[in-house]
Amino acid sequence: MITFRDGFYADIRTEDRSRTIISYKAGILEEMRTRVEQQAFLRVYDGRLWYYASVTDLKHLQETLNGLYAAATANPAIQEDPMVKRFEANRDTVRSFETCSVRDIPLNKKQDLLLSYLPLLSGDPCITMPQAVYLDRNSRFSFRSSLGADISYDYQTCGIAVSCDMAEGEKKFSGHWQKGGTRFDDLTNLEEEIRGAIAEQTSFLRQSVPVEPGKYPVVLSPEAAGVFAHESFGHKSESDFMLSDESMKNEWELGKTVASPILSIVDSGEIPGCGFVPYDDEGTRARKNYLIKNGILAGRLHSTQTAAALDEGLTGNARAIDCTFEPIVRMTTTYIEGGDLDFDRLIAPIKKGYFIKTIKHGSGMSTFTIAPSLAYEIIDGKLGRPVQISVLTGSVFETLGLIDGLTKDVVMLSFVTGGCGKMEQMGLPVGFGGPYVRVSSMNVQ
Repeated sequence: MITFRDGFYADIRTEDRSRTIISYKAGILEEMRTRVEQQAFLRVYDGRLWYYASVTDLKHLQETLNGLYAAATANPAIQEDPMVKRFEANRDTVRSFETCSVRDIPLNKKQDLLLSYLPLLSGDPCITMPQAVYLDRNSRFSFRSSLGADISYDYQTCGIAVSCDMAEGEKKFSGHWQKGGTRFDDLTNLEEEIRGAIAEQTSFLRQSVPVEPGKYPVVLSPEAAGVFAHESFGHKSESDFMLSDESMKNEWELGKTVASPILSIVDSGEIPGCGFVPYDDEGTRARKNYLIKNGILAGRLHSTQTAAALDEGLTGNARAIDCTFEPIVRMTTTYIEGGDLDFDRLIAPIKKGYFIKTIKHGSGMSTFTIAPSLAYEIIDGKLGRPVQISVLTGSVFETLGLIDGLTKDVVMLSFVTGGCGKMEQMGLPVGFGGPYVRVSSMNVQ
């Protein structure tokens, strides 16, 4: 039982995390382990400063909290502090994975599943150095505060990722595929999906031709569109960037037209998958946050600190990668809402352009770069030859204004490798997605 003192704001978040990794390289087992960790992060605020502690000893949290109180100065008016007044005092239990926890799956069953997919990576002579990895994570979170918050929820992801080098003559290609889910059963019976992905990539190696550089209409897949929304726009929406940058606040004025009127971008922790965060690490309930709505700049992402500084509402985006770090403003699941077209109607008007199916990586703030992996010509409204594209580049706001078509269907994506990096907190699980997105002109190199 934790006792909070008057004259301070304080909160405690704890995590009990189980993680499994199994990896093979060229058919040889490289790693197989499960690690279970317990951590807590404690904070005390006296109206002037924050006092923090990160511990792995969960049996003596009261003593640690008392030490933070001793370093701070009691403030009789703490309840009137603009930041403290914004904190939510939610009381809730959200248990989504108790009956299907990956903790309950034997390690050898996870290994057997991964082994069953390994032969699919060596069926073509152009493939060298095949690699495969199984990853899972199950976390049980709790959050308590001096305002009366008392929250517990669980989180789970699991997935399989495969990769290989491909070479034939002078041609080379780095093949990769992965599948993320929230339940172990999501990863079974994937033979046809993996076989199809490898076949498409070996065909790309052999048949792809260099792109003709220039400006063209481009269609982005949900994967490419989601990464564009995350990297090129989502990070600009993280409001801690604006606290010390007056020019960014002016550029980021709410109500400003920043995109095509058909475009809406959302961030929400309510979406199942890697970015699922029903409550953030300050106890704020998740909600649907429009960043752009019908082309208008509609919102930005906040922690309690940034919401108080900019006099705006909470969004549920204070997150830390684990209990060794303080929460900072981070995305959850960022996606583009759908439109009114199907894929055939989306590409039908394009005389010559390109379809970006998968990507290697993307980055950007005011300008962006997207490095495609699999890409195809669009000729007279039909998909054509595979093409080698090094990079797509452009101005973020200019490109947002050139979006002129969206499919109805929206695909949400979860990946178990990588993650979002910001400052020293790397590898935060996030989700992204969207429809197929048509941009009337992009710089293709």
